[in-house]
Amino acid sequence: MPPIIFLLASAVFAQGTSEFVLSGLLPQIAAGTGVSLGAAGLLTSLFAAGMVVGAPVLAMLGSKLPRKTALLAFLGLFAAVHVVGALTTDFPLLLATRALAAFANAGFLAVALASLPSLVPENAVGRATSVLLSGVTLACIVGVPAGTVLGQYAGWQAAFWAIAAITAAAAVALTTAKFDHPPATSPVYREWRVLAQPRVVATVGKGVLVNGGTFAAFTYLGTMTAPPEWVPVVLAVFGVGSFVGVTVAGKAGPRILKAGTVVLTAGWVAAFFAAQSLPGLITAALLTGAMAFGVGSALIAAIVTSASNDAPRVAGAIATTAFNLGAVVGPAVAGVVVLDAAHARAAFWVSAAFTAAAVFLRVKK
Repeated sequence: MPPIIFLLASAVFAQGTSEFVLSGLLPQIAAGTGVSLGAAGLLTSLFAAGMVVGAPVLAMLGSKLPRKTALLAFLGLFAAVHVVGALTTDFPLLLATRALAAFANAGFLAVALASLPSLVPENAVGRATSVLLSGVTLACIVGVPAGTVLGQYAGWQAAFWAIAAITAAAAVALTTAKFDHPPATSPVYREWRVLAQPRVVATVGKGVLVNGGTFAAFTYLGTMTAPPEWVPVVLAVFGVGSFVGVTVAGKAGPRILKAGTVVLTAGWVAAFFAAQSLPGLITAALLTGAMAFGVGSALIAAIVTSASNDAPRVAGAIATTAFNLGAVVGPAVAGVVVLDAAHARAAFWVSAAFTAAAVFLRVKK
């Protein structure tokens, strides 16, 4: 695997840490900015929504630039808004920095994913995708716990400074990399016609559903954990499982999709019953994390592969949007079902329903 793939993954690590670390720092941010805890929660939901909107918009804007230039611009913006966020206690301004960070994250991921077919052989795109997405899973294992501890002891602004520093280091390293820029044979907006192809639409749909199920359960893992001091452990175990899953998926390739979605559906159902005890919940977190991210990363690679021939400049945006649309829709639906903490395990049924729907969504040859 070319070193550039691991360099891109390091930037994704910083971005994944930024996306998820605020969940552990909301009380400090609420106190520091003078808003309620519920209002502070807008920082996380706005980020996810910004990723959905930002991916297609910035993929089109970024397509007018060489890929390396676009990636450096997105990293520069991402680092800069974290510096601004670390320097302010004005909540509206902090909200604005999160929206801009989400846009920069979406743009970077869209361009990075679209670049993979030109950076590695076609039969290695799946593995390269898993390496890239391992930055997100490592963020859950290392970045989020470390950022939470740093923010709790040195102030939430310290986590922002750390994310800015890691991003800046990745940008500096990226200046030495070489990228091919796809020739502009037609206006970029025409590439969106690829969404009229049944195979691409079905693959995107499966990606939204599987990732929706993943984040429906992940959002409430902490809520269903008792005693509460075990919450970091359960979340970290889920992260370890997700890292294993994307690693296995990268080696297995599209083969994991044949039975993986069915097994994942059964896994969510089993998790509902296993989560009645702490050991059962820990085991379920490990196994469902591995299965969910394994199938999910394989689907993202499949989206990029199926769309890259006819839409080389927006294939990554399509995959990024599918991933993050699932991250928005899944928790929203689970929120309707989970009435209170005592019923948090119901989120697993939502996950199972999403994944079961993906099973019946056929991808045409």
